[in-house]
Amino acid sequence: MGIILAGAAVCVAVGIISENTAPATLSVFGQHVPGVTSQAQIFVAGIIVTIFFVIGLTISSLALGRSMRVRRELRELREEHEESLSTLEMERQQFQRELARARARGGIPQTTSDVPVAGHRERDPVSPFFDQSA
Repeated sequence: MGIILAGAAVCVAVGIISENTAPATLSVFGQHVPGVTSQAQIFVAGIIVTIFFVIGLTISSLALGRSMRVRRELRELREEHEESLSTLEMERQQFQRELARARARGGIPQTTSDVPVAGHRERDPVSPFFDQSA
């Protein structure tokens, strides 16, 4: 948006400079601008065009700065994500090695059905609905 505004201001300025040969008339791209009869008014028109040019450049520079900041933040987030994934992968491999060592020593059962559950009583295999331990 800012580049378009600055470009339009440059085009208007070029049109004003190239089309005005008379001392106190203003024409832009072959069209006479009514109400401009003195050099002071032409000067004010030039100031207005310059203001639009500066506003266009300001908008462009702000947009470029924002874009660069967003790209930098995304790059940093990507790097953090990759770092956390590699850390998690290393931890997973370490836990797998520890689990394999513990299983090799016989300290950890091979299946989950061998692990006792707290608060769980063995039930009669014949009648699971009838608790004989009570």
